[in-house]
Amino acid sequence: MKRVSLGALLVLVAVGTGIFFLGTFIWERQQLLKIIERLTAESRIAEVLVTDVTTDPRTNTTYTTIKFLEYDARQRPLGPQYFTFRGSIIQIQSLVIRFDDFYIKGGHPLKGKSAYLFMKAFSLDEPTPQIFEINKIREVPSGYEAAGVNNNFQKRMWRKFWEYALNPQEAKRMGVKNAQLEAPGTKFIKGMLYTVKIEHDGGMRIDAQPLPRILRGERIDF
Repeated sequence: MKRVSLGALLVLVAVGTGIFFLGTFIWERQQLLKIIERLTAESRIAEVLVTDVTTDPRTNTTYTTIKFLEYDARQRPLGPQYFTFRGSIIQIQSLVIRFDDFYIKGGHPLKGKSAYLFMKAFSLDEPTPQIFEINKIREVPSGYEAAGVNNNFQKRMWRKFWEYALNPQEAKRMGVKNAQLEAPGTKFIKGMLYTVKIEHDGGMRIDAQPLPRILRGERIDF
């Protein structure tokens, strides 16, 4: 039986240990990159388009009509809503629910990114506030009704949701970091597509980009 020298054995142990630590380092680095990716990720949750701009010659008042299109968790569009404002500086208000970083880092299926519900579209740019309601507190949000599910059951479930979102003690018990109203806004003009996004570990923002040139001047109905 061939004997292995102590020196050779130490080399084998050192190589094996090095491979183990290298493998551990690579695995930890991959996990860290996944965590960073989750913490910095974002999702499109709505799009806004200016569909009409008119001016009343008697009062010289400009009216801006926007199309508000919300997307569900699977990026499927809900029913579009149209709002007409005096002026063009408009804000979109939402209830944003942030979960503890523990759930974000772990990619939790339900708490792995901030949750939200659109509440209002409004403008404070005029002497009289203009407010359009999208969803009401303590009610089933529009577009979230589940077909074939008992209506009373849905109402009870959403009441519980609002309790978790608005009651700090219940929220903490469910892993909610905080729940607050946010209302990003901008000047909405024709020829631009506005995308409302939510950061997985944070709040909301509105990004804007020009419409493709091929769509300019065209009126398209889908």
